[in-house]
Amino acid sequence: MKKVVVASLLAVASMASVAGPLLAQTQVSLGSNAQAASGGVQLSPAEYKAYNDAISQTTPQTKAPAIEAYLTAYPQSPVKASVLEQLMLSYAAFDPAKTLDAADRLLQVDPNNLRALTFEVYFRKQQGDQATDPAAKQAALDKAAEFGQKGLAVTTKPADMSDADFAKVKDAATPVFYGAIGAAALNKKDTATAITNYKAELASVPVAQTQTPGVLLQDTFILGQAYYQSTPPDYVNCTWYTSRAAAFAPEPYKSQMMPLAKFCYKKYHGADDGYDAVTAAVQTNLNPPADFKIKPAPSPADIVAGVISSTPDLSTLAISDKEFILANGKPEDAAKVWDTMKGKSVQFPDSTVIAVSDTALQVAVSDDAVQSKTADFTFQLAAPLKTPPAVGAKVTVSGTYASFTPSPILITMSDGAVVEPKKTPTKAPVHHPAHH
Repeated sequence: MKKVVVASLLAVASMASVAGPLLAQTQVSLGSNAQAASGGVQLSPAEYKAYNDAISQTTPQTKAPAIEAYLTAYPQSPVKASVLEQLMLSYAAFDPAKTLDAADRLLQVDPNNLRALTFEVYFRKQQGDQATDPAAKQAALDKAAEFGQKGLAVTTKPADMSDADFAKVKDAATPVFYGAIGAAALNKKDTATAITNYKAELASVPVAQTQTPGVLLQDTFILGQAYYQSTPPDYVNCTWYTSRAAAFAPEPYKSQMMPLAKFCYKKYHGADDGYDAVTAAVQTNLNPPADFKIKPAPSPADIVAGVISSTPDLSTLAISDKEFILANGKPEDAAKVWDTMKGKSVQFPDSTVIAVSDTALQVAVSDDAVQSKTADFTFQLAAPLKTPPAVGAKVTVSGTYASFTPSPILITMSDGAVVEPKKTPTKAPVHHPAHH
């Protein structure tokens, strides 16, 4: 379960969620002609006409080249920042590469332009998400995160922007910044930084927005992944955030998210029972409430104690159960089982040979040992084997319980031997007298 990927189409609404505030253009006061009104910007008649012709274009595809022509003719325009912003917004409608180029140029003259920083973050993260080369992917994500950090540091509004407009742009851009920082961190397995920023991303928007299919809902799931990929894994928070995302995701994304949600729950709880309580709780809470708890699965020592208390005759336990108790039980519980074994001579049929030497034979006896092809018994041979069995062969072995080591479990037997199968006696042919 280390790799869980949800199709990025869930985030189709990602740019649309911030488009309104970002695409709203800041107006520059130029007056009704070349002479600006009080406080406005003064342009020569020729430049004013070129400017007005450019910004009056009605489609992004015609406005962008007109603005480029204006900037070529007037590279030192007093309204260069505003015009570059409009160029960037025009390109954003149809050309990501030129959008980034315009954003780069805008940040050279206006380093704290929130719209430019947001476009840098959005499109560079998009490049990282689409990259297949690991180094290129991380480089693009890191660049997006760098611009995101710069964006979060912007607290002063431009002089020509109202407080209300600045607040709208800041509110729209903030989750984009946090999400990019989280993505860059998670891609290089810095889960702590990823968790901090994904949680900040979700906290920066109204809770209702986290329930709508889009980038915020996808990042809710990725937050759960970050908890799962932590060392050690945080199965409770993994369960919460992946279940929260799945609760509001449409198909087919819900079905892609549920396996990790249930995996983390079962890994922590030990079974599927009670999961309905989680799905109910995530419907009304973005984050786990203070009283939210998942009952942990019983520890191996707890399981051993239960077996000890419920088994009147410990000698009747299967060998796999005895091994589990010897490996996981408290010393006093392991001793109770070992007391029923030590000194007793037994045979194990169908044991799988793992290793063989002149003095010892290592075999897999329990189902777990056979499946993992690891030895759980070492038989110290009473005499060298005349015909050593091949590794992987099935043999019947006999010996006397002598000692054990609990981790990994390995039981040592003395007086070991391979029990040869009994030969079926050959019957003498029966001679029937001939009848004459």
